Amino acid sequence: MAHTCPCCGFSALQEPPRSTSGGGSYEICPSCGFQFGVSDDDAGFTYASWRARWKARGLRWSSKGIAPPPGWDAKSQLTSLRDPSPKSAAKKKRSIRPSQRAPQV
Repeated sequence: MAHTCPCCGFSALQEPPRSTSGGGSYEICPSCGFQFGVSDDDAGFTYASWRARWKARGLRWSSKGIAPPPGWDAKSQLTSLRDPSPKSAAKKKRSIRPSQRAPQV
């Protein structure tokens, strides 16, 4: 089963980025170069900050040992990611009808 990189949207990771217990897989995304459990836990990057860094560097394929898949397109790959911005969360919250919201205690 393939897994998706939460930084760049690459959909062919061999392992889930984080285990069910929360630990990083230590897999390196060949597309953007993020290493789960190292880039985040040890170096302090968030998925969004790594994504911004990758974009600033030209969205280049990161792996030297793994060739990009045929037809690989970083920009279209990024469109597969959910928008984690506060605006999208607020928009989603507003789309929930009052009757669907949990009662305030």
